[in-house]
Amino acid sequence: MNFGKIDKKDYLIPPFAFFYFYLVFAAAFHLPTVSRQELFHSRIASWAGVLLCLAGLLLLLLSLISFGRSFRVGIDQTHPDKLVTTGIFAFSRNPIYVAFASVLMGQFLLFSNWILLVYLLAAIWLFHRQVSREEQYLRGHYGQQYSEYCTRVSRYL
Repeated sequence: MNFGKIDKKDYLIPPFAFFYFYLVFAAAFHLPTVSRQELFHSRIASWAGVLLCLAGLLLLLLSLISFGRSFRVGIDQTHPDKLVTTGIFAFSRNPIYVAFASVLMGQFLLFSNWILLVYLLAAIWLFHRQVSREEQYLRGHYGQQYSEYCTRVSRYL
């Protein structure tokens, strides 16, 4: 795992992630939290949130299955493996990030707290930042093979 070896700002992620998980559990189990203010309350939005969470978890599972033994966290320059372009990666170049974004969006629709909205927006920005870093590495490492893959498969959806 190369967490923090390439970009030291990665060490800022865990405290924010733990706080996020606490906010979600606090909303779900009525624990003390920073804010209980809901931006909206809708049964339809809540069910859409549940469906997005389930879809995100399914997409994450399919991504891990498709990755197989090639799974890496971050950019692993010391142990590169073959470029994975099959399974769910035949439909999206970044299904894990799409899965995480789906779960975060679903949680926001369920608990519509302004703090979760800030987290959702920040996460989308961070995911895109990481995807850009990974794409730069993949282009350099796999060259034409990756370029051809990019023309066949969209970045996210």
